[in-house]
Amino acid sequence: MSILVNKNTKVLVQGLTGKTGTFHTEQALAYYGTQMVGGIHPKKGGETWTGSKGESLPIFASVAEGRDKTGADATVIYVPPAGAADAIIEAIDAEIPFITCITEGIPVMDMVRVKAKLDKSKSRLLGPNCPGILTPEECKIGIMPGSIFRKGSVGIVSRSGTLTYEAVFQTSNEGLGQTTAVGIGGDPVKGTEFIDVLEMFLADDATTSIIMIGEIGGSAEEDAAQFLIDEAKKGRKKPMAGFIAGRTAPKGRTMGHAGAVVSGGKGDAESKIAAIEAAGIKVSPSPARLGKTLVEVLKG
Repeated sequence: MSILVNKNTKVLVQGLTGKTGTFHTEQALAYYGTQMVGGIHPKKGGETWTGSKGESLPIFASVAEGRDKTGADATVIYVPPAGAADAIIEAIDAEIPFITCITEGIPVMDMVRVKAKLDKSKSRLLGPNCPGILTPEECKIGIMPGSIFRKGSVGIVSRSGTLTYEAVFQTSNEGLGQTTAVGIGGDPVKGTEFIDVLEMFLADDATTSIIMIGEIGGSAEEDAAQFLIDEAKKGRKKPMAGFIAGRTAPKGRTMGHAGAVVSGGKGDAESKIAAIEAAGIKVSPSPARLGKTLVEVLKG
């Protein structure tokens, strides 16, 4: 099994005709035939997108039109920051069940507006500023490199894009493979959070262990830790390894990540590590040992 996406997921592309959208759509189509079913552009409806290898997709004038004509149940957004929030809202208005926004640099106040609408909708948003989601040999949405994935048993959820790939690469090398890898993004205002993904992984029989990668800033990791503690009391628990990025950041140094804001004595690496360890997560001493740390957990 998997979570959120599988071989039957039908994906629209908002921003398909741009350079970034074109490149990653070509990559997705090449990855086990991910069902990319069309692009969205308000001024190019009725035209056809053609990829570098002769791939072609219809372009629709709106997300609603694309949904009606293709049966799409997902969309991925490669729209530049200034228009990305409106692109997400258009997908919400079209009642697309699963929306993934890759765009980095969306203004926080734009995302506050999106979040207010999202909370009253039927849609789930992954991102923004995230690498996307991939279920091995079934569906690739976003920018993760498909070549490093192997179908297997580990669920991966991460705020860090780069470390998502690292965890995937290592669990593939250890022979464990993945059920689904989910990059939730590190922006302060976003859609899907750790708890949402952990809930799905705990409920997924095929996912027998989990890697969770957090970052300094915010309280999402502490919230996730408390969720795991509460679920363990109900008998729902799976072997887990984890890592907190930014743990070696010098005191007083400004971090570049939009969500890496430490304030009020909360959000620092030490408090996050303590919280996830209390929840039973084995913290890797370095990102280079995530796979081996999980193997050690599984061996007991």
